[in-house]
Order: sequence, then structure tokens, then C-alpha cells
Amino acid sequence: MKTTGALQLADGQVYPGELAGTASVQGEVVFFTGMTGYQEVLTDPSYRGQIIVFTYPLIGQYGVSATDSESQQIQVAGVVVQTLANNGTKSDLADWLAASDIPVLSQVDTRALVHHLRTHGDQVGSIGLNEQSSSQPSNLIAMVSTKTHQVHETDQADGHVVCLDYGVKKSMIDALNARRMKVTVVPFDTPKSVIEELKPDGLLFSNGPGDPVQLDHLTADIKQLALSYPTLGICMGHQIIAKAFGCQIEKQHHGHRGANHPVRELATGRVFMTSQNHGYVVQTRSVEASELVPAYQHINDGSIEGLLHPAYPILTVQFHPEAHPGPVEAMVIFDQFVANILKQEVAYARS
Repeated sequence: MKTTGALQLADGQVYPGELAGTASVQGEVVFFTGMTGYQEVLTDPSYRGQIIVFTYPLIGQYGVSATDSESQQIQVAGVVVQTLANNGTKSDLADWLAASDIPVLSQVDTRALVHHLRTHGDQVGSIGLNEQSSSQPSNLIAMVSTKTHQVHETDQADGHVVCLDYGVKKSMIDALNARRMKVTVVPFDTPKSVIEELKPDGLLFSNGPGDPVQLDHLTADIKQLALSYPTLGICMGHQIIAKAFGCQIEKQHHGHRGANHPVRELATGRVFMTSQNHGYVVQTRSVEASELVPAYQHINDGSIEGLLHPAYPILTVQFHPEAHPGPVEAMVIFDQFVANILKQEVAYARS
């Protein structure tokens, strides 16, 4: 059942629409620019607690699939669209959101809303609340991280990767399994000694929601772990490894979210179109004083998109090489990581 509703932003702007669902929610309002991939976005733990605005005018047109979710539940707090498709089938997106008690505000002028967010920045907003608080949960990572060890086997494994779970996406694990890596996913605050007992051949520091300051108390162990094993950090993992090695993190005016971000590999000049989802970024000038060196750069705004350690097999990327949704050309990052584990060279595929 739909009623009249509205999205109210912290700066007082109000965007009316039709509200489906009875839940009242608050969260950071962000926008996603992809034409497809709404199911992967909704279930990505990096979006935990946010209100997501889809820029494509029709969302839900191809339903939902049992195999495309990135986690076991919808992670966003609320959804804002121009038009929500209603297919009248068991795989209908509208029914899935309703069953999950996720409020959906439709018939919204999302073009005007996104223009406002790009001009004034990401900010807290609410759907169905008369008053809103400026505070947000202090540790979103603790909410989405696994509570137990989860082992993902693969036939004829060539190595063992331990993933510190800050909100890992299923497709990251699938990408490593496809490269014949056994993966053990562990809680975000697993002690260094426990990780060492698992005898990993490499470490993955995963994506995750919120501000990397949540993990400041763990940076000493993170640095020592990264120096001990071939390491890959993705998104939140990139930021926390950067902090552990002396870089500073700053909030972006409005984040990078979507499947159309061009990134240049500095060593080769090669350009990837990448999928991204983050609201914080490594401060460029802080890298010079750190132990790391820039490896990737965003073409549009010049921001740091990846780092390397000059002496150890440590690679971090701000973008999502596993895509889902998005272009898959950056999957070579996983090839490089596995090559570091196996101490092999990796050659780029040429199209």
C-alpha cells in the first residue's frame, strides 16, 4: 500500500513522493549511477544503513535472482527511485523490499535530488520521521562482519587466503575461489595470533561501511599482518591499510558510487572503468610522508585509487575489482594478488 511520503535532508530540503512500507528510517543519503545491478547494491554491506537514491529512472525491471545477492540480506536503510517496476512475479523487487521492511519512496524527482547532493554533498536524511538526529551508528563494521570463521573451499586449492571481514561481498570470495584459492573469512577484530594460526598464504582486507576511524584501534596489528603476508586491500581495506602505514583519510564532498569511474594505473598508463562505492578517500598529500606509493589515480578528480608498498607484496585499491555490478576489466587485480601469493608474474590480457 502506498501513501504520500517524503525524503527530508539535513539541510531542510524535502523531496515528496509515494511511500511504500510503514518503516521510518534515517541514514546518509547517497546516490548510485549504474543502470543495472540494483540487487547487488541493495545487498552490499558497504551500503549498510544508508538511504540509496538510484539515478536510473526505472528500477526493478528485471526482477531479482537467488544468485545475485552480495550478502544474505538487504543492507540499505531505505530506497528512493523515480519509478519502481512491479512485475507481478515471485522475483519482484517491490515485493522483496516490502517483505524485508525496507521503505521505498517512488515518484521522486531523482534528477533534482542527485543534483542537490552533488552540489551540497552527501548528508543525513530521513523517510517517515518528523525529527532526525545527526548521529550515526559508531561501528557499522561490527554490524556486518561475520561472527564466526567461514571456510569457502575450492577444488585443488593452490593457496589459502584469510579475509578480514569488514563487510565482504560474496563476489570477492567467488573471484578468489575461481583462482583456486581457499578462503577463510574471519571477524574484523580477529587477533593477529589467531590469524597466524590459520596459516594463510595471503590476506584480503575487505570492503565495508562507514568511516575507517572505526578500526583505528586495530591499525598496529593490521600493519604487522600486512608486512607478514602478500596482502590485498579493497575499499575500506585500502583505507585502513593506508592509515596503518601513515596516510590520512578524509571525507569526500560526495562519494564515488556507480559503475562508470575511470581509473589510471600509474605504472603503465592503462585505464580501467571501475565500480566504486565509498565516501572517504586517502588524502593525496599524506601519501608522500607514508611508507606507500600511489599505484592508481581517479581520472576525473585525481584522487588516490590504489597504493603499493615498494618493498613488500602489498597492494590496495579503492575501487571494486570484482565489480558486481560493473565492468570486469579490473579483475586483473585478483590475478596480481594471486601471483604475489604464488610468486609468479602476471601478464595483462590485451584486447
